[in-house]
Amino acid sequence: MLGESALEQQLAQTRAALREVSGTAAPRERAESVAEAADGRIRVTLGTDGRVSAIDIDPRVLREGSEYLAAELRQAVNAALDGQDDGAAATESMPDLAAVTATVERLQDQGLRQMREISQAVSETMRKLHRS
Repeated sequence: MLGESALEQQLAQTRAALREVSGTAAPRERAESVAEAADGRIRVTLGTDGRVSAIDIDPRVLREGSEYLAAELRQAVNAALDGQDDGAAATESMPDLAAVTATVERLQDQGLRQMREISQAVSETMRKLHRS
């Protein structure tokens, strides 16, 4: 069984490790996303802010008519959005490590207090038993 000082030392090491990890974890930015449609004649680029940063249209695609252009442009924009969602999904599940650290520290402090109270109660009970 661990003594109180050994337990406090382990808790201090755990807290230091949590602080170290939370200090190095930085949220990742979205990646630029590029998608093509109409056999590569339409190209849509989304910037890291999630907004359309460029649309490149080969003039030959205009001969296909406005309905075709609209459908292919919509397909390219949606594909670019889907590509950006794939990259963002990996970064969105990062927990708030500062909050986790604060919660762990609070629970550790509470556990130490309770352990001291139990230890004192056991010591007092043992003293009373020895007197009897």
